[in-house]
Amino acid sequence: MQVLVRDNNVDQALRVLKKKMQREGIFREMKARRAYEKPSERRNREDAEAIRRARKAARKQAVRDGLIAAPKKKPMTGRGPARPMAPTAE
Repeated sequence: MQVLVRDNNVDQALRVLKKKMQREGIFREMKARRAYEKPSERRNREDAEAIRRARKAARKQAVRDGLIAAPKKKPMTGRGPARPMAPTAE
């Protein structure tokens, strides 16, 4: 995994690296490897994950088919300019 540091801005590069690692699931894997997981616990966890994935896929399909209403989208906050930019005189 590689992250470029621009203008000696290490803080931003670190943020980007953490985001990439989160997306790849590295933190979850590190947490799982801290302690031994019994085979029976592993099977139970994997079964629960499979059920969760199947339910999520079924829910998404039901939304696409119009059987249930789509969840409300959360309003985006803290992103973009605080106010519209003024038009520039050309």
